[in-house]
Amino acid sequence: MPDVQKRRKARAKAAAKPATGRKQPAGARAKGPELPAGPAPKPVEGARGKYVYCIIQSGEPQRFGPLGIGADPAEVHTINFRDIAAVVSDTPIEVHDPTRENVLAHERVNETVMRKYTVIPMSFGTVFKTRDDIIELLRSAYEAFHDVLVKMQDKLEFGLKVLWDREVMIREIERADEDIRRLKSEIGAQKGSTYFARMQYGRLVDASLQALSEKYVAEIFEALRDVAVASRANKPIGDKMIINAAFLVARDKETAFDQRVKQIGARFDKLTFKYTGPWPPYNFVNIRLKLERAKEGK
Repeated sequence: MPDVQKRRKARAKAAAKPATGRKQPAGARAKGPELPAGPAPKPVEGARGKYVYCIIQSGEPQRFGPLGIGADPAEVHTINFRDIAAVVSDTPIEVHDPTRENVLAHERVNETVMRKYTVIPMSFGTVFKTRDDIIELLRSAYEAFHDVLVKMQDKLEFGLKVLWDREVMIREIERADEDIRRLKSEIGAQKGSTYFARMQYGRLVDASLQALSEKYVAEIFEALRDVAVASRANKPIGDKMIINAAFLVARDKETAFDQRVKQIGARFDKLTFKYTGPWPPYNFVNIRLKLERAKEGK
């Protein structure tokens, strides 16, 4: 039976700096300017700042309810500049630890907002000292934000990881490759040293695994090409993972993408497919913001 798992999983990831990985040819990534750098916020007893979750396109003030970060969920609202807005909540000026509760709150806000709006997600823990500081960010990076929002309009990100059982694959290779099968039999039959035979066997198996992995990767990306706007292949984690990818999908293609992943999972029934989403387009936004964050004093 194919193993295809879809799940939502909270994560806090810098939207302004995408993960490293090969870029698959299928769409442009938005680019923008760099802004002045500033240190991380320092605790200021009793001081209140603004926690920023994401940027949206909206010419009118919006309210999203008590969803924000904090022991008592803070009221989430917008700070507007022209036709864009930062989605924020009031917060103490302090370093927010990436605890499970805080990360879930950050994601909860973004997931709620993205049901209605295209979002540019901000990295976890982005805090500004004042409302004016946020308006200055929106003003100074307006063209970049606006450009990204237009490019990402009605698009969602899905994460896809594909894993295999290395031993199962080796057995498949041994059944299919006569030279490897013969070499393994010779190693089993030899009474003396088998060092060089085992080295040759290992090299042949590794080469075959690499070729098989590349074949699977190429076929899976090709099968998803017509239901995705763009894709990005990040570095696999561990020796069981052969794909660690993100796909940018038009909102009206979400069902088609879901069905296609299931079809591919049935076709490659010896692989395990794990995919998550929808997410804001973390991997497809490349505004490198060096933020002037809230800090103690001026």
